[in-house]
Amino acid sequence: MNTIRLPFLHLLLAAALLALSLGASAENFTRRDVTFRSEGLNLSAWYYVPKGMKPDEKRPAIVMAHGFSAPKEALLANFADRFAAAGFVVTVFDFRFLGASEGEPRGQIFPLQQIDDYRNAITWTQLQKEVDPGRIGVWGTSYSGAHVLQLGAFDRRVKAVVSQVMLVDGPSNASRLNRADALPNVRAFLAGDRAQRYTEGRINYLPVVGPEGTPSALPTPESNDFFEKVVRTSAPRWENRVTLESMERFLEYTPGANIHRISPTPLLMVVAEDDRLTPTDLAIEAYERAREPKKLVVFPGGHFAAYTEPALNTTAGEATAWFKRWLMK
Repeated sequence: MNTIRLPFLHLLLAAALLALSLGASAENFTRRDVTFRSEGLNLSAWYYVPKGMKPDEKRPAIVMAHGFSAPKEALLANFADRFAAAGFVVTVFDFRFLGASEGEPRGQIFPLQQIDDYRNAITWTQLQKEVDPGRIGVWGTSYSGAHVLQLGAFDRRVKAVVSQVMLVDGPSNASRLNRADALPNVRAFLAGDRAQRYTEGRINYLPVVGPEGTPSALPTPESNDFFEKVVRTSAPRWENRVTLESMERFLEYTPGANIHRISPTPLLMVVAEDDRLTPTDLAIEAYERAREPKKLVVFPGGHFAAYTEPALNTTAGEATAWFKRWLMK
């Protein structure tokens, strides 16, 4: 098993060195706002192109999106900038019903719909003149980290997968986030919502996050801190609500069940050592079932440490190295 565990002091030193080396990275690429179609809707995206490309040159590309309910503005540039500075074309998009993308009802998060958005983002990216359509990588984090596992298992256009702090099993994850005696009440609540949708066409909502002890989709203090302090500040379009039907789909979603099917596509899993939102042990158990080529990187900290320094040096650095290894000629 190819596994790396990185001590915290090592991360601090490496982060300082990375900050020095990437100070002028934005000079290496251009980024523009674009849209592409997915199931009849316009999805908002950033499109990165490395500078200095020769006429008719085609580069490998990385397609990426955020996790549960978060728009692309919520720190995804921390990764996309590095990928583009390393020479990749990059497409970063908002899923339908979220961020700057079209679609109603807002806050609807269905895994299969979001996977279709990834597929359409890949197709659009392959058609761009700067892109080698045979060298496409996908990157995902948290909920989108689950989606890229599913994509890697079935979409053979994908030539490299990076999955970060990923969900691997919705039912198991829910059992960790809720007391055992509370789960029957949750299921009864969702059944009531289903009846209202059928008889009244009503759309009910649940907060994405909230203070500890209040009902929410992501019921951890770390989730509330990240969304209220980071996402709300960096992504004004973010809304603190998700349709209740989305939670029903979450409970049915088990992308780790197909993880063995990703091979022979190379898989990198980047896992937080103390992840309470998408538990570390569930991710590592799924990794054990994956086949080669694969690599596991475990970094110090919790779920949301992945997006900023000092862990960012590892999470973004390892992803960049993986894509360079498998997509660069």
